[in-house]
Amino acid sequence: MPETRGELVFEDTFDGTSLDQSVWSPHYLPHWSSRAATAATYALGDSCVTLSIPPDQGLWCSGDHKPDLRVSGIQSGNYSGPVGSTIGQQPYREGLVVCEEQQPFWGWTPNGGYVELRARADISPRSMVSLWMVGLEEQPEQSGEICVMEVFGDAVVPGESTAVGMGLKTIRDPSVPQDFEAVRLPLDLAEFHTYAVQWASGEATYFVDGAPIRSCSGAPSYPVQLMLAVFDFPERSVGDDGRLVPTFTVDYIRGWNVAEQLVA
Repeated sequence: MPETRGELVFEDTFDGTSLDQSVWSPHYLPHWSSRAATAATYALGDSCVTLSIPPDQGLWCSGDHKPDLRVSGIQSGNYSGPVGSTIGQQPYREGLVVCEEQQPFWGWTPNGGYVELRARADISPRSMVSLWMVGLEEQPEQSGEICVMEVFGDAVVPGESTAVGMGLKTIRDPSVPQDFEAVRLPLDLAEFHTYAVQWASGEATYFVDGAPIRSCSGAPSYPVQLMLAVFDFPERSVGDDGRLVPTFTVDYIRGWNVAEQLVA
């Protein structure tokens, strides 16, 4: 365990028979659509949760979001304004309005620390997986992103290497710099690996399998919610992949406080 970790403050090992909905909402940004239309496809077993997108799963925000996408995601926070308002997390275009009001839900929303994911994925060139953390947006400008890992299927050389995206994204917070990079690493995405970030006092350092990969300055200094998802982009189809089922299997997510001496 890196010396930078302090006390373990959060752990979900997905050992139960159902998702802990005191921590996770199994709907991806439902306020721009509805809870029914954004429900994740997932299963628990072997002390893991597996997010998947079966061939018959519908588009997310069909007819409005471009490009077309399908998604199964869980998130540790959620809220919106009333129907017809523009108050909602992560709008994907100007003028977007709430279709279904969401009551405030806050599961685990850390503000600094060390967050680690152990996971594997089976995706094609038309799919991607990610763990990212974003501001709660109770104040709209508090929307900056800490991307722990993001992998597109076309960045995978099966059994050899994977380009793992990690870093900061401005979104709509000008105080957070755009500092994101996909780093090619000699890892097989289909096998379990750990992906982590440590952030405190505006500094974020990213790790894969315990090794530091890159660091960024300007990380959000407000609470963030976790977003975990697998995506599928039908427009990236090469014609013979419509029956493929992308999956993202998570063994655990854990969070530690950062040792006090590092944030003094």
